[in-house]
Amino acid sequence: MDGRAVLEQAGELTRRGQAFALATVVWRQGPSSGQQGSRAIITEAGELSGWIGGACAEPAVIREAREVIAEGKARLLLLGTREQFGDAVPEGMTVVPISCQSEGALEVYVEPVLPAPHLVIVGRSPMAHTLAGLASALGWRATLVDGPDFTTADVSERSMVVVATQGHDDERALQQALAARPAYLGLVGSHRRGAALLGYLAERGVPRAQLDTVRVPAGLDLGRTTHAEIAVAVLAELVQLRAAGALRVGAAMPQAGGPPAEAVDPVCGMTVPADASSRNLARDGDAYYFCCAGCLRKFEEDPAAYGKKETRC
Repeated sequence: MDGRAVLEQAGELTRRGQAFALATVVWRQGPSSGQQGSRAIITEAGELSGWIGGACAEPAVIREAREVIAEGKARLLLLGTREQFGDAVPEGMTVVPISCQSEGALEVYVEPVLPAPHLVIVGRSPMAHTLAGLASALGWRATLVDGPDFTTADVSERSMVVVATQGHDDERALQQALAARPAYLGLVGSHRRGAALLGYLAERGVPRAQLDTVRVPAGLDLGRTTHAEIAVAVLAELVQLRAAGALRVGAAMPQAGGPPAEAVDPVCGMTVPADASSRNLARDGDAYYFCCAGCLRKFEEDPAAYGKKETRC
């Protein structure tokens, strides 16, 4: 995949509302298969499209990119051995040790590309319409759904959901929203009304752990307010929670089946996939994984010199 195709795929992922990281090689020290300007996309699941380097660089960039997506903060990576750079590493740059027989090095800028916040407002009251307008003014993607039409299909695990049906089939709307497990779920209504709704759902088997995630009433407590001010209070709470990193973003959690297992090369300390794609060796009942033939050969020559391998998921 060339650079133009990478950017086209980035546009497609953005239109679909999927988070990913864009990795760009900004400097290289030859010999290295990565070239200045080479680009790649890394998804939350760790799938890479494009090209940033060979077998030494790729797993390290994928690992760092997934962390960049989860944290929402860019990183400038320096891939190589610290001995190559000495004290010349600028402040703020992350050195990622890799052991590559070519002795090349790369500087890779990894930036997160996160979808616009998605707010789903269930209801048709004036407050619901005001809240949708305010969210859109912030550049958020606001979806306004009438209560009877609302289903889990309207929500993803990254969505924020505000149920503002005001007595019109609240129970069904809240149950649908709980089933989707959004990052935020708030109910517009009094404490008394909220307690009655949650109690009703508890009696019908909705787990207490799920019910405890519902914020009732939604929004900052401003006392007696107008419907427009309630909308401001709800949006203010959402902005506050997002800024504090307090939303439970389910899409950033491991995908079904869990992330691929990883192992640490016992020779160079590089993280590599713990599968058939890495050079591996079974010894005394343990499996060892290596980034390259050189590390495997060093281990075979003197196994006692290296500690037991570490594998993690």
